Amino acid sequence: MHYLNGSYTTYYNIKRKRSGQRKEMKKILAVTLCLHLFIGMGRVLAQVELPKHSGDLGTEISYIKYKEPGVMEEKGVMAGMVGSYTYRSKFMLKADGRFSYGQVDYKNSGTLNNINDYILEFRGLGSYDFSVFTTSTLTPYTGIGYRYLNDDMTGTTSTGARGYERESNYLYSPIGVEITTPLKNDWSVGATAEYDIFWWGLQKSHLSDTGLALNDIENNQDKGYGIRGSIKLLKKGEKLDFVTEPFIRYWNIKKSKETAITYSGTIIGYGYEPKNNSIEIGCKLAVKF
Repeated sequence: MHYLNGSYTTYYNIKRKRSGQRKEMKKILAVTLCLHLFIGMGRVLAQVELPKHSGDLGTEISYIKYKEPGVMEEKGVMAGMVGSYTYRSKFMLKADGRFSYGQVDYKNSGTLNNINDYILEFRGLGSYDFSVFTTSTLTPYTGIGYRYLNDDMTGTTSTGARGYERESNYLYSPIGVEITTPLKNDWSVGATAEYDIFWWGLQKSHLSDTGLALNDIENNQDKGYGIRGSIKLLKKGEKLDFVTEPFIRYWNIKKSKETAITYSGTIIGYGYEPKNNSIEIGCKLAVKF
């Protein structure tokens, strides 16, 4: 438009400047509003109080779905116990564990329902607490974890296929961060986000359970990852605190290495654990002491 006369160009520039000024005013107003909201929230927050020794004990219930894409899937409900102990000084040390039991339904070569499953998991974590936003505590952490799953799929499916017991072992390192913010009336809210580095996996398949003179095999797994997260709501009591914590856990594991399968001692082929993923969604209810 600069090929028009100068008066139009000047009007255009002035209009653009005024438009830009209005945008800047909106940004300043938005920032000011956010600051007022933040200051207002700060007035209702209290200082974080983290004890030197603490522990929790509770229960959890979850829906779990395991899938080998294009091969099979299992899904069902799990329930169990959870517990942890935390020591805080200049740094934080934490040990936690869980046991879950439930029944899942299988679908592939026909169907097989009410399969008994249980999970054991233990973790050791280390961290350091940082104060952020005056009242909140930020806790990045790492450590080592072990997860064991037993899937007792012995039995016969609806199409006559024979199942067998499977055992899954994972060794991993969690890398995560937790933030805790106190609210009014002895309430606090927190959130956790975590990535799990998968170091090693071992899948044991008890093929001998089929009664077909097959050998039991073990498959090593070395590639995969995990992701988990949660939101925690805590109500402080006189002697005990009460925790409600919805969570999600996800694993994605690549194809394992192959192992020979024998029939009456003669190699008839090679077996492997297909790539797989599992997702677990649930809620934890616990008391903290």
